[in-house]
Amino acid sequence: MLRWALGFLIAALIAAAFGVSGVATATFSIAKILVVVFVVLFVATLVMGLISGRQSSR
Repeated sequence: MLRWALGFLIAALIAAAFGVSGVATATFSIAKILVVVFVVLFVATLVMGLISGRQSSR
C-alpha cells in the first residue's frame, strides 16, 4: 500500500511539473489518503504486536 501512495505522489509531482493542476490535485489527494491509511494500519499492527507479545511472555 505504501508503494501505491508513493506512486500517486510521484504522479502528482510530475503532473504539477507539467502544469496539469486538476490531475496533480487528484493524485496528491489519493496519495495523502493512502499514507494516512498506511500509518493507521502500521500503528494498529504495532500496538497489537506489543499487546500479544506481552501476553505470551507471562
